[in-house]
Amino acid sequence: MHIRPFPSLTRFKRTIAVILVLASALFFLGACGSDSQAGPSSESKVTEGQGSFPVKIDHVYGTTSIPSKPKRIATVGWATPDNLIALGVVPVSIQKNAFGKTVDGGYLPWTKDALDDMHVDKADMPKLHDESDSIDVEAIAASKPDLIIGLLSGMTKKQYDTLSRIAPTIAYQKVAWGDPWRRVITATAQAIGEPEKGKQLIADLEERIAKAAEAHSAIKGKTGAVMYFDASKLSKFSVYTTSDARPQFLNDLGLETPESIKEDSRSTEDFYKEISSEHADRYKDVDIIVTYGTPDLLEAMRKDPLLSKIPAVARGSVVVIDNDSEMANALDPSALSIQKTTDTYAGLLGEAASKV
Repeated sequence: MHIRPFPSLTRFKRTIAVILVLASALFFLGACGSDSQAGPSSESKVTEGQGSFPVKIDHVYGTTSIPSKPKRIATVGWATPDNLIALGVVPVSIQKNAFGKTVDGGYLPWTKDALDDMHVDKADMPKLHDESDSIDVEAIAASKPDLIIGLLSGMTKKQYDTLSRIAPTIAYQKVAWGDPWRRVITATAQAIGEPEKGKQLIADLEERIAKAAEAHSAIKGKTGAVMYFDASKLSKFSVYTTSDARPQFLNDLGLETPESIKEDSRSTEDFYKEISSEHADRYKDVDIIVTYGTPDLLEAMRKDPLLSKIPAVARGSVVVIDNDSEMANALDPSALSIQKTTDTYAGLLGEAASKV
């Protein structure tokens, strides 16, 4: 069992014929839109500070060429809309969120707050498209984008090819759902011709993270891991590997990666690994556990004969993030979530670290 703060994009049920009809009406960019079939090229990196077009961005399916500064950007997956908004750009279409705390029909609270701070009119608010089962290609096409960004997504090659018929499309760069937040912001800023803004945003966020961590000195030198436990089914659990953005963010906040998690990460290419609770004692090197869950989770774990063998569980140095809370969407960081929730997150980690 595992969980993401968004549905995975694993099925593509919409009829290709319908999609292509929609796409053809909007596909005005011609052959210059995407060079995906050729694979990544040595010319695909944007010159530092250049900010000129055309821009070429590498990703898992090749290289996408953006001929001119995009004016209407649709996003797929997690975090990219937040990063665009933090860079001053309002997307035309974004994922409707259903996990954790949402507002106004599917916006994350910090996303809506940032849009309100930008005084975006109701008519100009990003349209919400559904990704609970697959990507709603028709809704994205209807927003008439001239660029589609899915830098933190699980976009399949088939989905990428279809979206590329609508507009130049950027898929994830290396890891589905798991490219580091700095890399995602950098590529987003390059795609809109604002590499310097991207660098400044990253520097500002790093300063925010460092100050939050410094305010809770107990964190320093401890080890931490993000896991997933289900109180109704404790016979197994999942650990998030080092390829995932969530444990990487723990590193940003000053926690070290335990050797047990490093070993798990070497044995799989997935962002998580499922573990039988019979092997729970392997994780005695984890000082702090962060997990999604319900309020009764920790007590259930401490009563379990196997999970109670994990020292972090026995002493209560476990941060349980309520599935219905704002923080449930903050473990996987974006530019806006870092600004809004890092102080709270560091406080929770500091409290857990004080029990070690």
